[in-house]
Amino acid sequence: QVQLMESGGGAVQAGGSLRLSCATTFSNGFNVDLIQCAAWVRQAPGKEREGVAAVDSDGSTYYAEVVKGRFTLFKDKATNTLDLQMNSLKPEDTGVYYCAADEVYGAWYVVQRAPPDLHHWGQGLQVTVSS
Repeated sequence: QVQLMESGGGAVQAGGSLRLSCATTFSNGFNVDLIQCAAWVRQAPGKEREGVAAVDSDGSTYYAEVVKGRFTLFKDKATNTLDLQMNSLKPEDTGVYYCAADEVYGAWYVVQRAPPDLHHWGQGLQVTVSS
């Protein structure tokens, strides 16, 4: 099994920063080598889920156009954590942010399509950016 435990999030004013963290644990024969992609996906109120940022097992990292230059992924192989540093936040960044991982989907595709059938999901974190 793969468990994703998220932390961080909260409320901030526009222009502020937040850092989300996703800690991954493996059991029952699963290990990090089986994971192709780890990602952050978000869902704004009344909207479909969208890919925010994702990283492949080879380290290739992709960002949605709307967050490029503002958000940065940090992947720590030693601790199996995936952090999302979010700077210059905007009200439109408001939503529930999910950490996700998959054995098949690649990072570029996850950012482009945010496939709903990603295999592993965290519980979600609320991020609220006020104007």
